[in-house]
Amino acid sequence: MKNGNNTVRVRFAPSPTGRVHLGAARTALYNYLVARQMGGQFILRIEDTDTKRYVEGAEDELINGLRWLGIEWDEGPDVGGPYAPYRQTERQEIYREYIRKLLETGYAYPCFCSLQRLEQVRQQQQRDKTQQRYDGLCRGLLPDEISRRIAAGEEHVIRFKTPYEGSTTAHDLIRGDITVENKNLDDYILFKSNGLPTYHFAAMVDDHLMGITHVIRGSEWLSTFPLHALIIRAFGWEEPQWVHLSVFLKPSGKGKMSKRDADEAVKDGKSIYIKDLKELGYIPAGILNWMVLMGWGVAEDDVMNLNEMSERFRLNGLNPAPAAINFGKLDHFNGTHIRLMPTDELAELLQPVFAQAGYDVDDTVLLKVIPLIRERLITLDDCLAFAGWFFQEDIEPKPEDLVAKNLSPSESAEIARQIYDILADLPVITHESAEAPLRDLVEKLGLKPNQVFGILRVAVTGQQVSPPLFESMEIVGKETVLKRVGQAIDLLESMG
Repeated sequence: MKNGNNTVRVRFAPSPTGRVHLGAARTALYNYLVARQMGGQFILRIEDTDTKRYVEGAEDELINGLRWLGIEWDEGPDVGGPYAPYRQTERQEIYREYIRKLLETGYAYPCFCSLQRLEQVRQQQQRDKTQQRYDGLCRGLLPDEISRRIAAGEEHVIRFKTPYEGSTTAHDLIRGDITVENKNLDDYILFKSNGLPTYHFAAMVDDHLMGITHVIRGSEWLSTFPLHALIIRAFGWEEPQWVHLSVFLKPSGKGKMSKRDADEAVKDGKSIYIKDLKELGYIPAGILNWMVLMGWGVAEDDVMNLNEMSERFRLNGLNPAPAAINFGKLDHFNGTHIRLMPTDELAELLQPVFAQAGYDVDDTVLLKVIPLIRERLITLDDCLAFAGWFFQEDIEPKPEDLVAKNLSPSESAEIARQIYDILADLPVITHESAEAPLRDLVEKLGLKPNQVFGILRVAVTGQQVSPPLFESMEIVGKETVLKRVGQAIDLLESMG
C-alpha cells in the first residue's frame, strides 16, 4: 500500500521473546525521533509469531518500559489505529492471502523435507565444507505432486525461491549499497508448518500494508537484508528507506555486547535492561540522553531532553560504526539531568525511593534537603546514603567515628561538650548563627576544622560524609541537634 500523501511512517516491531534492552530501546527511540522530527507517525507492532520463544509478560515490560522512558506511539496494539490489528498473530489471514500470491507467481514453493533430512543435509555439507543452505530438493516439484501431498495432509513449510544466479543489491541510508551474491543466500522459510509466517515474510507484508516509509532497525537484520528486498520486489512493491543501526560493543570496546556481558554488568550494579536501570535509580532523561548519542554523530557531551532531540535529530547524522557501551557516560548524563530538574519534580521521584527504604518522609523537609544533596546525586538511590538520616528518629553512629583524628575519646568528648554549650546558647540553629561561633572554637582550641566539625558531623548525621553540615543542622532543628550531640558525648565518655 503506497503511502500516497508522502507522510513519514516508521515502526518499532519487537518480538516479545525477552527483556527490553538498550539495543531495542535505542531502535524505538530513533524511530520515535524520526517521526516527531519529520511530522510523521510512529507505529508499535508486536512481532509475536515465534511462539516457541514467546515469554510471558515480555510485551507488558516492553510497553511499560517505553512509556516510562517517554516514548509514545501513534498506533499500536493498545491504542489501535487504521491498520489494526498490530499483533502479527492476529493477522494470519492477511499473510495467507499474500503467501498465495507468491506461490501463484512462482516466487515461493512448498517444501516437504523433514527435520531429519535437513539435518542430514547440513551434516553432509559440513563434511564437504560447502555452504550450509537448503539443497533445493522440493524446489522443482511438479504442481500435481504438490497438490497431492498437501491434500494428503503432509506437513510442509513454504520457502522463498531465491535466484541462484547474479547478485542482489539493496541500499542502506547510512551504509550505502549492500550487495550479496545470490549463491550465498538461502531459500528461506516464509511460512512455518504450524501455519504461522516467519518474521521475514510477515514484517515485509505489514510494512507495505501499513505504509511504512523508513525501516530503522538493528544491525542483526543485515544478513537477511537482501531477502527482505527480494520479497518486496517479488510483489512489485515500493521499497522503504532502510537504516541498519550500529552494533553495541562491550564497555572495553572489544567485541559485541552479549547476554553474558549483560549479566556480568548487573553484578557490578550496571545494566543494559531498561527495567533494571529504572530500579537502579536512573531516570528517563539520563538514559535517553546516554542512549541517543551511541550511534548519532553529534558531540558526546551534548545534554538534551526528548524535545530537543526531536528537533535536532537527523537520519543522515547516524553513524554505522560500532558504539561501545560506556556506563560512565550514563552516570554523567543521569547526574546532569537530576541537577537540571526543578526541586518539586525531583521530590516526587525521591519520595518513593525513601518510602521503599522504610523512611517516613516529610515533604516540607524533603524540599529543603534536595538543594543540599542534588549536586551529589548520580542516581535517585544515592539520596539514601546522603539524606536518609534526615528522616530517622534516632541514629547510631559508630563510636570510633566520633573520635577526631589524633585525639583520644576523652579529648573528643570534651570538644563535643563545648560544641553542645555553644549550640545550646543559640536561640535557634541556623547556618549563620552556628558557623561563626564554632569556627571561633576551632581557632581557640588550635585544632583543624575537620577535627572539630568531624565530631559534630558524625554526632548529628551518624556518618562521616554528609550534605553541608550547618545547612543540615538548620533543617534538623536545635532540639534534635542537641539530643544527638548529647548522645555522642555519652558514647565518647563510655569509651574512656
